[in-house]
Amino acid sequence: MSKYDIGLVGLAVMGQNLVLNMERNGYSVAVYNRTTERMREFVAERAQGKRILGCATLKELVGALDRPRRVMLMVQAGAPVDAVIAELQPLLAPGDLIIDGGNSFYQDTERRAVALAEASLNYIGTGVSGGEEGALWGPAIMPGGQPEAYRLVEPILTAIAAKAEGDPCVAYMGPRGAGHYVKMVHNGIEYGDMQLIAEAYDVMARGLGMPAAELAQVFGQWNQGELQSYLIEITSEILARVDDETGKPLVNLILDEAKQKGTGKWTSQDALDLGAPTHTINAAVESRIISAYKDERVAASQVLTGPAIKFEGDRDQMIEDVRDALYAAKICSYAQGMGLLRAASAEYDYDLDMGAIARIWRGGCIIRARFLNDIAAAFDHNPKLTNLMLDPFFRDEILARQGALRRVITTAITMGIPVHAFASSLAYFDAYRTKRLPANLTQGQRDYFGAHTYRRTDKEGVFHTEWTE
Repeated sequence: MSKYDIGLVGLAVMGQNLVLNMERNGYSVAVYNRTTERMREFVAERAQGKRILGCATLKELVGALDRPRRVMLMVQAGAPVDAVIAELQPLLAPGDLIIDGGNSFYQDTERRAVALAEASLNYIGTGVSGGEEGALWGPAIMPGGQPEAYRLVEPILTAIAAKAEGDPCVAYMGPRGAGHYVKMVHNGIEYGDMQLIAEAYDVMARGLGMPAAELAQVFGQWNQGELQSYLIEITSEILARVDDETGKPLVNLILDEAKQKGTGKWTSQDALDLGAPTHTINAAVESRIISAYKDERVAASQVLTGPAIKFEGDRDQMIEDVRDALYAAKICSYAQGMGLLRAASAEYDYDLDMGAIARIWRGGCIIRARFLNDIAAAFDHNPKLTNLMLDPFFRDEILARQGALRRVITTAITMGIPVHAFASSLAYFDAYRTKRLPANLTQGQRDYFGAHTYRRTDKEGVFHTEWTE
């Protein structure tokens, strides 16, 4: 009996769709799920007539695979991944490969990579972005691990990945947890993108009084220009949807409480550990957190007053300003994300290729956008680029739009509409371009109360002042 090319554990929708993607691209797949009934249902229905083998046990799955065996895990991050690895490891032989395709925390991947290497097993932690549709028709894939481990699965990942301008949206990221780290930052950037879009929507909906149908048209028009992206596209579609029962725009009926799975928070936390500024991503995480305080916000709205929301300017000009502000803030946000990747690459010895990362994000993933072609070009032109805003193209783009960003923020503040991500993006831009920040006073305070010392601008050395007698 012929052996199967790869095994997959975990048949939630993402797992099922990846299996179907692999089979459609010429690979035979053995599958296993902890709940056997789900496996049998999948094999009998979606996988019927395909080169997909259902297995009732992990031992049966491993026995069905060609050597070196390749087993991909699509299970919940955290303890479930460790549990499956512990059960799977005794069944494998040296040189076999385990691939974790879930949203695992990169430090967990680092730990597992070291432990499995000591057992002579190959291990890859890979980010897979694109949601259920991407898993089925082509996601962006960010694998990290041993180079020889990647070669074992490179043909399969290349076949199933999305294609952008003919190029597969997959590339080897680096050792150990590099793949999951890049996916984590992808999700942090995604948080920033989504919050900036939400704030643009809020300024136009509440500030300008624009109905959902008109906003759908505006976002649809924006999707034809420099803002073209998956998130702008689906924003237009969401705003256009009318609820079947009430006839009202569905977006107006959705509770204003945004959930999160943790990857955005992980990005902010690691950025703080590395000392990398991620103003916009942090603002996006904080905005989701405060959205969860719905009951408190409703109560506070009855007692905490603010300015009346009344716009008296040129409405059409403000719409143009919001578009330009969104683009300028997006540049700031991506500059922060790429800066974090650069810092992590140095700290964790990942040796990340920024241009390659931008290229694989052009298709399949949630942040896919025309904009990423320009980012890839910037890092291809200068692989040592310290900040995206210093690339000549992006420098000119943000300088041309900073006025619009300032006007939108000022207008929103005047009307009492929170624009945390917009304002944080501008603060990052202004701080980065400022030759002298007030940190001199902060350092003086630290020396005053804690003798933390300071450096001077006029002489070398480290100094301390006795501030009190």
